[in-house]
Amino acid sequence: MRGRTEVLEPAILGLLAGSPMHGYELRKRVNLVLGSFRALSYGSLYPCLKSLVARGLIVGTESPDDRTVASKRARIVYQLTAEGKEHLQHVLSSSGPAAWEDENFDVRFAFFGQTDAETRLRILEGRRSRLTERLELVRQSFLRTRERMDEYTLELQRHGLESVEREVRWLDDLIDNERGIRRARPDGGGRPAAPENDAEGRTEAHTEKERG
Repeated sequence: MRGRTEVLEPAILGLLAGSPMHGYELRKRVNLVLGSFRALSYGSLYPCLKSLVARGLIVGTESPDDRTVASKRARIVYQLTAEGKEHLQHVLSSSGPAAWEDENFDVRFAFFGQTDAETRLRILEGRRSRLTERLELVRQSFLRTRERMDEYTLELQRHGLESVEREVRWLDDLIDNERGIRRARPDGGGRPAAPENDAEGRTEAHTEKERG
């Protein structure tokens, strides 16, 4: 449960930094951030919201003009507190190993627009280093065991190899771009030019990663 919370909390705080939202809208937006393969249930969202309220990071207020048809009750609209904004900035400025692990990297990447250039670069380089290590291990395992695999297991191993190789290439491109930003901004601050979005709101980098 704690691992899910560590992913869910920054996603909620990062989204609320943009604008206040009620639970239903927040759930939809969080699902977009987490991706379709990690669909979020209300059973996960509301305990996390309750915890964030109890810690003073967000506040929920009734919106009497936004009543549900079935219950006629006002929806709760959540927004960041000053403490929540400070906590979010602390999270987004961190760049330790947890930031580039599988469970956390996608969420951190989703909020790179709110993250300083130096931190973005450290996370991308950490992610690439971790995947490069993994790639070498997968290659060694593949070479040792391929003669004992049936054709389907072999194909699955090959698919895994190619997927990691594609992500490493994608990270290389992102890192080159970030280093270009650092050269343009010697203080390491600022944000990259806004990437073009496709019809579904995905960035060009995400689309390229999916195409692989």
